[in-house]
Amino acid sequence: MIVTKLDIPEVMLIEPNVFGDARGFFFESFNQNAFGQTVGRNEVFVQDNHSRSAKHVLRGLHYQIQKPQGKLTRVIRGVVFDVAVDIRKSSPTFGKWVGAELSEFNHRQLWIPAGFAHGFIVLSESADFLYKTTNYYAPQYERCIAWNDPAIGIDWQISGEPRLSLKDQQGLSLDAAEVFE
Repeated sequence: MIVTKLDIPEVMLIEPNVFGDARGFFFESFNQNAFGQTVGRNEVFVQDNHSRSAKHVLRGLHYQIQKPQGKLTRVIRGVVFDVAVDIRKSSPTFGKWVGAELSEFNHRQLWIPAGFAHGFIVLSESADFLYKTTNYYAPQYERCIAWNDPAIGIDWQISGEPRLSLKDQQGLSLDAAEVFE
């Protein structure tokens, strides 16, 4: 497994060892010991989520202000651009973002610790997106930051407008949103 710290070092790109031949491939998509040793954290995951989305669907930027969730994300079908935004006010990278392309072909995963807003956009015709969380979903604490907040300036890697849910259309600007101290 290769772990790369991104420009925000707490967010890490994980590339598993994939063993393939003419029959297909095999890789460990998660191993608690390996994750703890390579990422340097002993997180406990309590929930797995699976979403399927069509091309140019953008989900995010989501987070829970209480009961925050760390997320380990991956794609099993299709291609997405996955983004994490640092919303920890005391952090030197507050308001900065990092992103990575995750796909069924590259098998990459993104580790996004608690304290970050998260979102992704589907670049292929559709995508199945999986993620493990370190805390349970608590809708009463869920918040949303606007995907297109100019103060953050995310390059979503598409031209035109994405397809958004009503909740994501109502996302707040970073300066108006509840954030972590």
